[in-house]
Amino acid sequence: MPESVGRPTGSRATLILATLSAGQFLMTLDSSVMNVSMAMVASDLGTTITGIQTAITLYTLVMATLMITGGKIGSIIGRRRAFGIGLVVYGAGSLTTALAPNLGVLLLGWSLLEGLGAALIMPAIVALVAANFPPEKRSSAYGLIAASGAVAVAAGPLIGGAVTTFASWRYVFAGEVVLVILILPVLRRIEDAPPTRVRLDLVGSLLSVVGLGLVVYGVLRSGEWGWLHSRPGGPELLGLSPVCWLVLAGLLVVYAFTRWESRLTHRGGEPLLDTRLLANRQLSGGLTMFFAQFMIQAGVFFTVPLFLSVVLELSALQTGVRLLPLSVALLLTAVGIPKLWPHANPRRVVRLGLASMTVGIAILAAGMDPGANAGIVAVPMLLMGLGLGALASQLGAVTVSAVPDSRSAEVGGLQNTATNLGASLGTALIGSVLIATLSASIVAGIQDDPRVPDTVQEQATTELASGVPFLSDTQLSGALDEAGVEPTVADAVVSANTDARLEALQSALWLAALLTVAALFGTGRLPRTSVGGDGHRP
Repeated sequence: MPESVGRPTGSRATLILATLSAGQFLMTLDSSVMNVSMAMVASDLGTTITGIQTAITLYTLVMATLMITGGKIGSIIGRRRAFGIGLVVYGAGSLTTALAPNLGVLLLGWSLLEGLGAALIMPAIVALVAANFPPEKRSSAYGLIAASGAVAVAAGPLIGGAVTTFASWRYVFAGEVVLVILILPVLRRIEDAPPTRVRLDLVGSLLSVVGLGLVVYGVLRSGEWGWLHSRPGGPELLGLSPVCWLVLAGLLVVYAFTRWESRLTHRGGEPLLDTRLLANRQLSGGLTMFFAQFMIQAGVFFTVPLFLSVVLELSALQTGVRLLPLSVALLLTAVGIPKLWPHANPRRVVRLGLASMTVGIAILAAGMDPGANAGIVAVPMLLMGLGLGALASQLGAVTVSAVPDSRSAEVGGLQNTATNLGASLGTALIGSVLIATLSASIVAGIQDDPRVPDTVQEQATTELASGVPFLSDTQLSGALDEAGVEPTVADAVVSANTDARLEALQSALWLAALLTVAALFGTGRLPRTSVGGDGHRP
């Protein structure tokens, strides 16, 4: 690499960092915006919260399954070109989403096209930093790009809430198209990471996509179909719910993927994933924590906005404001810990972060009762933000420092895969528990209420057992009025729905707390000594 290229100075270095940071901001903004706007998006598209859950899950799943493949494609065609193509695909997806008339088009635009674009962009960002900055400046460059993602997490709820409340959620995606148009002309100022003569492992790509896809799709459908035995009216395969077969088949395909990659590696081929990297204790520990962090984060970000926007019927802007303590605490902690304690013990910081998250989730779950108001989320969101920020301050350095700089792009691909797979499974798993609990609780509530006639109880048992939409009291009351249901019966159904919603939210949050405690068992693989920008390799 020429000296003048490897050491950008002044305005050129700023421009390169701003461009790559804008790309990272764009990749992170979508999900945080969608979480606070779920109720409005579902209403506009004529779908349910479960439909939006599917869109969120598939978006992160597409990224997770294709991230390593996207990184390999970038190696073949050049990182800058991959970044540019990814932006065009992502922009087309954003435009499609902004114009989406129904859930199907939203899935095409957001979940598929934007997911495909992100799978090309995110690995390219890691490699382009290495191509444009010398080793002594890469740590700060990676830190600034990571901070842009944290800013998107922090600002997303407010941006999405304000735009959705005063205009439409569609303008957020239209704004992304504008941002893509502004980034594209600047790409020529970025030095490319030259392409390499490698072959794309098509078999490995196919196995990874199919395996992970089957597992996540099975988990996603568990709330509607049942985990082991099919729910009434649900599909059945060999006497069992399709969910268990999907998860089983997916895990077997993932195992086949690891064996194929290991075989290819030992034969001197060009695997999609060098399985020897996973034997690195520090790297595998960091990836495990990334997976756990984003699984928990996605589940909580899916659950809490539902409490605020559906149960309490707050606007999208009010929902975003209530999430502000989490956003601010996350950003300040993620940036502040490396500044104030540059030589902190990563294992201890991560354990303290997980403990803070556990306490926050437990307080929130315990405090959800019929008299709860929006103020109940303030302290839990602050504790969650402190915990997430503590993890964010350490895990990036842990994974990147686990291998030589020459393999940073591979680590970037693995890290992005772990985070997106965690987010996808977190949304699917916690969302399925929420919907399953809601369905069982509301049916039980209707059956136990003497105000509901036997004929209505039987009809409700049959029609609601396969899944209940997550509705506000206002939405449900309006639907019952339109259906001509007697006021006494309608009041009983609304009451059962109110109690069932809170029970479902509590179940989802207790599962998130359990997952957070379980993550503590994986912290033993993290290093005890600082792995900052001093070039240390454990």
